[in-house]
Formats: sequence, C-alpha cells, structure tokens
Amino acid sequence: MARFNARGTRPSAVSPVTTTGERTRTHEGAGAHLRDAKSELFLLAVANTVGTDTFYEKAGARDDRYTALIRRLAVEDPAWTAGLLRWLRGEGNMRTASLVGAAEFVKARLDAGCPTSIDPNGTDNTGSWSNRTVVASVLRRADEPGELLGYWTARYGRALPKPVKRGVADAVRRLYDERSLLKYDTESRSYRFGDVLELVHAASDPAKPWQGELFRHALDRRHGRGDTVPEPLATLALRARLMALPVADRRAVLGDPDGRAELARAGMTWEALAGWLPGPMDAAAWEAVIPSMGLMALVRNLRNFDKAGVSDAVAERIAARLADPDEVRASRMFPFRFWAAYKAAPSLRWGHALEKALGHSLAHVPVLTGRTLILVDRSPSMFPGYGYSTPNSSDISLAEQAAVFGAALAVRAERPTLVEFGQQARKVDVRRGDSVLRLVERFGQIGGTDIPSAVRRFYARHDRVVIVTDEQTRPGWLPSNCHGYGGMPETPVDDLIPKDVPVYMWNMAGYREAAMPSGGANRHALGGLTDAAFRMIPLLDAGRDARWPWE
Repeated sequence: MARFNARGTRPSAVSPVTTTGERTRTHEGAGAHLRDAKSELFLLAVANTVGTDTFYEKAGARDDRYTALIRRLAVEDPAWTAGLLRWLRGEGNMRTASLVGAAEFVKARLDAGCPTSIDPNGTDNTGSWSNRTVVASVLRRADEPGELLGYWTARYGRALPKPVKRGVADAVRRLYDERSLLKYDTESRSYRFGDVLELVHAASDPAKPWQGELFRHALDRRHGRGDTVPEPLATLALRARLMALPVADRRAVLGDPDGRAELARAGMTWEALAGWLPGPMDAAAWEAVIPSMGLMALVRNLRNFDKAGVSDAVAERIAARLADPDEVRASRMFPFRFWAAYKAAPSLRWGHALEKALGHSLAHVPVLTGRTLILVDRSPSMFPGYGYSTPNSSDISLAEQAAVFGAALAVRAERPTLVEFGQQARKVDVRRGDSVLRLVERFGQIGGTDIPSAVRRFYARHDRVVIVTDEQTRPGWLPSNCHGYGGMPETPVDDLIPKDVPVYMWNMAGYREAAMPSGGANRHALGGLTDAAFRMIPLLDAGRDARWPWE
C-alpha cells in the first residue's frame, strides 16, 4: 500500500534528468545548477536543430557542445548513448541531431580504440548494439544515408570506416525503392543514390528481387548512362511515360479518372505535379493529388487549398484524415505543427479538424487531479526576431510551442491556474470546454524572464507546478528591494515551493544552465517537442520513479 506524506500526497519519486550540485549562473544572472552529462545531452538533443542559433547560444558553440557530449558518452556509456540516438530519431523525431550523433558516436569510439559492439549475452545487461547498428538505427528516410555520408566526409574525409559503410548499407537495403528514388534522388542533393551506392557497396536485399535493377538504374542515372528504365521498375517506367507527355496534353490527365490513378501509381507528389503541369496548381490539380498526399503535406498546404478553391467535399475528406488518430500517430508530426497550420489557414473549415489532430498528437496529456499551477514563458528569448533564427522551426517560436504544451495541460487539468510570464506575470483565462488552439490565441508577449517572481505571485498551495521555459531566468530579487537590485538576496525557484510539492521544469531550449535542481524528490526536469514527457507526470505524481524514455 502506498504511504502518504503530511500533505496527503503520494511518496516522492525521482526522474532521470539530474543536477550535480555544482553551481553556475543563468544567462540572465540568476543562480543556476549544472546537470550531469547524460541529462545535459538529453535536454540538448531533444531541442537541438543542428546549425541553428538560439537567443543565448550561437549555432557553432551549441553544435560543439552537442558533439562533445556525444563523443564523451559514446566512450563512457555507449549502450545508453546508443539507446538515446535510436529513440531520438524514432519517437523523438529529431533528424539532424540523431544523424550527427551517430557519426560522432562511431568516430569517438574508433578514436578511443573501443570495441565496436557489445555482446548481448554479456554481464552488463544492457542489450546488444554495435557501431554499425547505431548508424543504421538513425537512418529512417531514404535521403538520410546521403546526409550522414555528407556530414562524415565534410568533417572527416572520404575514407569511410567499416561500421559506417555497413550501417549505411543496411539502411539503403531497407529504404531504397522506386518512390524514394523519384522523391529524393535529385540534382539538388549533395549525395545522390548512385554516390551512396558507390561509397558503401550495398548489395541488394535478396527478398526484393527488383532492388538490384533499381541500384543499377540509380548508378546509370547518376552518371548519365541513358534513360532506359529496366523492366521490373514499373513505377519509374510510368513516371517516364508521363514526363514524355506533351506539355499541352498534361492538364487533360487531371479530368480523367484513369489519368489521376496513373499519377498516383507514378508516385507523383504535389511538388512534382506542380513542376509537370503548365500553369498554376488550381483546384483540379490539388484535387487530383490530395488523395495520395501524406498528412504532413496536407497540413502544410491548407492555405493553398483554400486559395485554389478546393471543394467542400474534398475538404471534408481532408478533415476526416486530420481527425483520424491512426493517421496522426503515423505522421509523427510535432504537436505545434497543427497550431502553425491553424495560424496559416484563413478559413474556419479546418479549425475543428486541426483541434482533433492536435489532441491526437498530444495523446499522453494526463488528466491532472487537484490544483495545478502552469507557468508558460513568454519572454523575448522564447520569440524569434531578437538576433537569432527560430530553433526547430521556421514558422513557429519556442514561445508558441510552450503555449501549446501549457494549454494542453490546462484544458485537461481538473483545477488549472494558467499563467504567462516574463518579467511580469499574468493569468490566462481558462474556460470550460476550451480548445487548445483557442486558448493559445489568448497568450501575449512579456519582456524579461523572472520565474521566481511568477511563482511567488501565483503559487497558492497547488498540488503541483509545471513551468514551460528555457530556464534562463533573472534572479527574482526579494520584493522589499524597491530601489534596485543591488545587494539584495535572490529567491531561487526551489525555495518558493514546498519540498513535498512536485515541480516539473519543462526545458524547451536545451541550455546548459538549470534554474532548479532536479533528479531528487519532487524536482523534475522534462524536455522535448513531442508529448513523450507528458507520460512522466502522472507516473511521478503517483510516486513511481521515471526512467529515460527508451528504457
């Protein structure tokens, strides 16, 4: 039977993101804490788009910090790091960071002279992995073998070690098919399919008798050795026939049901169709290709559908797909993508469907009982336009991403107090029956960052506190200091909330400095742009320790 403490809550639990006891300062000058290497790497990995500036950290310094942590932990704890990278590209859905991480993992272990694999029957009980499987595990899309090779050769030269060759070859056999060649083997790519095949010498999969012909065709295509498509490659042959159709005859295909079916069988994406057709993408063009478009492509083009005048009947079919939980789950789209689509689409016919899709993408949001204080950072460092590019996305800021997560918690909580804060703080009205999208619209922007002052003002014996932020707070000086900050003691977040009340610090940016200690009882750091962290909240609330997401 679970024991209860003096407040009537369950016993405290611990989470894996841990501070070390070493102290530092946030970028805004408040006292802060350093995390251990695994915790620092995890929070950075789930927030890091390689090559992107953030408000407090330039891209080069951020990337160097990431690669240094990967290289260190690849040697110190390779099984943990291999698990992180596999999860990062899978459920974490972070493409570039996982590719870079896998390359640096292999390089670090080769440089250190470490074993290239671990025996699954060994005594450490960590399971099997190898440098080769780590590389293969992060390659989930057919353009990624070329991207990983591009990173490796740019950084370490064209001499490829065997684990890289074999890991890439494993992925090539799994990923290369006719449709992927049509979509990704383009002249804009630094490494074409033929380049990859020549570098890693991948043999075709015996279970795919057509793949050998595909590999040979990719090599011929790369080196301009004729346009003849081998007989087994029906999709490529059909695409070639369509491409040979006179330009003046192409629009007629859109009005013919058999012609539209041929477009789908030929793997014609909307981008390819736009380049193939004369003139603009009108309603007929969109309606011809919409049935074969993936959910992400649909979501990104809602505005274009309205502009072209796509019919209500087609719009209803799109809305039905957005409302399908299996489709949303399979798309692996970040939740904030649906908010970005809602902002961009001018008509009201998408609103309900996007709300449904957002709800499906946030399937793990818990129903929090009791009273929950939710603080959402709306300070300048969470917005673009202050001398840096927007992390993780070109069209939605960290502040908006934070608002999506905070609003999602608020609409499911039993008695929420939702607050937006910067240097000041104000309550955001949560109404019965609110949608997440409508609630996000009520947020504003506030100068400065002061987490302690927001907690001091709004914490009132809540059962838990969730803070969605980049953690780079000002010191939060005691309020008696009305004439300036000089000499007054600061008020750490941790000291403002009773030790038996769980605090969840949701880190959105992956900075090194932590505003609150974590890893002990009732002090938890979460991170990531998916809803995976939501699963930890009810677990920790119930007094059960949480592990890393892949464990």
